[in-house]
Amino acid sequence: MPTHHLRSAGAALVLVGGVAGATAYGARELLHRQAAQARHAIGKPLGEQAPAADRHYRSKYGDPVDLLVLGDSIAAGLGAERAKHTLGGRLAKAIAKQTRRSVRLRTAAMVGAESSMLAGQLATLPADYRPDVAVVVVGGNDVTHRVPVAESVAHLGAAVDELRARRAEVVVGTCPDLGALRPVPQPLRTLGSRASRQLAQAQRDAALARGAYVVSLSHVVGPFFHTFPDEMFSLDRFHPSAQGYKRTAQAMLPSVLAALGVSEVLPFGHHAPGADRSG
Repeated sequence: MPTHHLRSAGAALVLVGGVAGATAYGARELLHRQAAQARHAIGKPLGEQAPAADRHYRSKYGDPVDLLVLGDSIAAGLGAERAKHTLGGRLAKAIAKQTRRSVRLRTAAMVGAESSMLAGQLATLPADYRPDVAVVVVGGNDVTHRVPVAESVAHLGAAVDELRARRAEVVVGTCPDLGALRPVPQPLRTLGSRASRQLAQAQRDAALARGAYVVSLSHVVGPFFHTFPDEMFSLDRFHPSAQGYKRTAQAMLPSVLAALGVSEVLPFGHHAPGADRSG
């Protein structure tokens, strides 16, 4: 997710360049005006730093689970006011509750990251670090910056391969539906929704092929952001609120527990490697 005003415009910037060759001059001008409107509406009220959530959760339980979180500002937790309300913090507490094991959270995710930056995030880890489970949420910035889907997915695939080489289980949360961003006017919002869903589908296929679990965020949590935007979004109406992160963590938890071998049942929108991918 974004680090400055152009990135904060998010979905608004997506498709100005992408549709430029296929639309008339007047339509292009409309899209440019809408992009400017979205930039002004969103701004940067949250700054560019997510709460520092890395710690040993429920240390009294012992037998620690090592949880790694990679990706963009959703993975980092921008929009949460407290560390325990970030995606990583929410997942760590939920894992500890379900497993009665402590959880050591390490967050390498960065605000503003695209999929191409996953390699750099992995490079910050000690060579001998082996997380039990790694959660990856990325893709929004790839859409807003018009990164080709094939290029974006290649970077995600390489990151999954490296994590699997470290003997980590991997859970990928696919690109959220950018159509939920109310500050982005139409038709940009619809075009952003279409582009984000296309990327999410490609992410799902690539991650499953590499042995990762996949959570289709547009299916399992997207409807809540569409229906309850005032609760799910933070002050900038672009990043999740504490409630939005709570809902997102709850939505991802079944696949995380399955990756840890705690549960075998996966609800709608969750996909296990080797399972039927038609849904």
